[in-house]
Amino acid sequence: MLDYYIVDAFTHNPFGGNPAGVVILDEQPFPNEQIMQLIAAELRYSETAFIRTPGPTKYHARYFTPQGEVDLCGHATIAAFALLYSLGKASGQCDLHTLAGELAIVVDHQVLMQMAAPSIVHTLSHQESKAVYQSVGLDDYGSLPAMIVSTGLPDIMLPINQVEELNQLKPNMEAVAMLTQRLRAVSIHAFALSNDGHIAHVRDFAPAYGIPEESATGTANAALTHYLATQHLITIPSECTFLQGETMGRPSVITTRISTDGTIYVGGEAYIVGEGKLRI
Repeated sequence: MLDYYIVDAFTHNPFGGNPAGVVILDEQPFPNEQIMQLIAAELRYSETAFIRTPGPTKYHARYFTPQGEVDLCGHATIAAFALLYSLGKASGQCDLHTLAGELAIVVDHQVLMQMAAPSIVHTLSHQESKAVYQSVGLDDYGSLPAMIVSTGLPDIMLPINQVEELNQLKPNMEAVAMLTQRLRAVSIHAFALSNDGHIAHVRDFAPAYGIPEESATGTANAALTHYLATQHLITIPSECTFLQGETMGRPSVITTRISTDGTIYVGGEAYIVGEGKLRI
């Protein structure tokens, strides 16, 4: 049997934030990929993290959506380490091995994870931008460029003029899935800058991975932090908060920190909702 947990990441309240499945393996090896995929499909969360603890401060994680494995998932990592902290299995500086690379995690009352080195993967052409805007129900517009940015996973950063307009987006999920696959991106990460205590409000659409909309996205908000820095919209070093999940009824607060050398950490709090046994 395997222990599994339901953990809401990026919130300190139950039923807020972004829920993830977490399977704690301790020193056991990972189950085979088919079993992990079936578990993720059974739990039905956007991502399920499988995490091993091979050493006192060493951890190894793999992540599965209901459709397939992904190299890294920010909110599932926050969920997993908040859980490990509550179980007395993680504290302070931790080292995490993922398919996206080696990451540093800082664990106390909240969890902060170091992201992979940020990069601008691609600046969308006018035609590509127009197609992406149309896929979420808007015409092509705006002075800021649409870009694919990665801090472990490539996501399309899509600037929207106003928060109200962001909240009214009506994406065509079939078109979004087709475009993200064509552009080799995981999601469309739409954002509108704000001055209400958060740097931006955001929405994230990843239907190609079985996630029509996600209520909190660690990796994509880390990528957005890098995007904002390259556009000189934030100073470096800086700490940012992003508000996500409002239209889903699951408001989430994601914190990012960017240092003078460009290193980005993303994190927040988490709430453990439930637990159980997988009888396999």
